[in-house]
Amino acid sequence: MSSSLILGSFLAASLIGSPALHAADASQASATSELTTPKHRLETLFGELKREREPDKAREISERIRIEWQDSGSASVNLLMQWAAKAMEANRQAAALDMLDQVIALSPHYVEGWNQRATLHYQMGNYRKSMSDINRVLAIEPRHFGALAGMAAILTSAGKDELALRAWEQFLDIYPADRKAQEQLGELEEKLAGNRT
Repeated sequence: MSSSLILGSFLAASLIGSPALHAADASQASATSELTTPKHRLETLFGELKREREPDKAREISERIRIEWQDSGSASVNLLMQWAAKAMEANRQAAALDMLDQVIALSPHYVEGWNQRATLHYQMGNYRKSMSDINRVLAIEPRHFGALAGMAAILTSAGKDELALRAWEQFLDIYPADRKAQEQLGELEEKLAGNRT
């Protein structure tokens, strides 16, 4: 499998995340939701993610973070996001883009609206627009590891390996147990070391 395909599949998984909750995930999400505010829950989860060294446990924490990000606090925005996800799955990109534009207009500080539009632009090959949306995601939530993975993938495909390396380093500072990110960082370090000799 080519590195661009690996990066693309990693990007899609990182940016989109898993839409379905398993029973165990639901109970963990329920326990986390007992904390006071979404901001407080995210702070707690990011602390756990940074400390966790076991990849499977870290993945569970990352899924709980994604669940927190998905809830906009608005029933209308949440519904538009569901419709956009279904349109993306059905390869109806223009419809999905229209819905995500509406999400952003209705809720410009909702991080997942920008993130999903970045993912869609990436899938459509609009890397400049995807990178612009990624920058908006990171302005709202600098710890958005999915957006950092997307940024690293775009930078790698553009041949900007040193910048991609920095994006992976930022990703791993937030989510140290992610094996795919560790592999991508290692490959870039080897490539850059080879270029310097």
